[in-house]
Amino acid sequence: MNFANLSFEQPLLAEDLLTISQDKRPLVTFQFEEYLVVKGKQVNNSLNEAVPLRHPIKIHEAMRYSLLAGGKRVRPILCIASCELVGGDESLAMPMACALEMIHTASLIHDDLPCMDNDDLRRGKPTNHKVFGEATAVLAGDALLSLAFEHIASNTRNISPDRVVCAIAELSTAIGSQGLVAGQMMDLESEGKEVSLNELEYIHVHKTAKLLEACLVCGTIVGGGNTADIERVRKYARCIGLLFQVVDDILDVTKSSEELGKTAGKDLVSNKATYPKLMGIDKAKKFASELMIQAVEELAYFDAARAAPLYHLANYIANREN
Repeated sequence: MNFANLSFEQPLLAEDLLTISQDKRPLVTFQFEEYLVVKGKQVNNSLNEAVPLRHPIKIHEAMRYSLLAGGKRVRPILCIASCELVGGDESLAMPMACALEMIHTASLIHDDLPCMDNDDLRRGKPTNHKVFGEATAVLAGDALLSLAFEHIASNTRNISPDRVVCAIAELSTAIGSQGLVAGQMMDLESEGKEVSLNELEYIHVHKTAKLLEACLVCGTIVGGGNTADIERVRKYARCIGLLFQVVDDILDVTKSSEELGKTAGKDLVSNKATYPKLMGIDKAKKFASELMIQAVEELAYFDAARAAPLYHLANYIANREN
């Protein structure tokens, strides 16, 4: 799917999302905000239990500092929602959901380091290396990454070993040299250079969208989804993964640091390629709308009630303010 070649004619609006469902009836009865709060609390409780404060104290303090610093918990909630989409129970997905948040947090700790994006603010708080020092921040990220896989292996219950192995393979691919690391590498190498839309798509599909795709695909796998379910969810995931980054690029140039909870305008200062830079703000916003509608169309194959969280999550990502 080549997102860079999408047409920007007759853009679809975010509010159209709420009238698109399997039977074309509005999904206004779904209490999305309540869903986010409830699922977020359950994820936070599980994360708190997964990383107790123990010896060596400093490394566990650093791990907990970033892991429990707040955040919207979009990734673990996507994992749980996709598990429930195919008839699975939240308990099946929670170990994987927590592991995904650990990996995401590890990537943020490393991404903020002076040798990478060199950021001082994350989720409204000083970045990990500003509080604990660079060496401890590197180790905290490493520890969270390894703990993620330990957590899946030790805590997953009532799922066949084949499905667990399949999900772990999916996750490993998403964050390795063909996934998140590839995107980060190309992002670093693109600074100060002229980058095409196709090259920018590669960066963001790998740096951001691959992990979001893993969240949804792994949730579908552990929830008992079949091959067709997994591929439809994967297509949805690829759209919202790129959508997440397009919106992030737009927010970076339209919001303040206080509104974002992280340093605003850094992409402009570092001369990084972004969608607003290459397309302009208006076309970037139209592109975001197109991606959201493509994502929603993939959900039409599923039961509308079970798909409701994912309909609304697409809308949430498209219209988030930070």
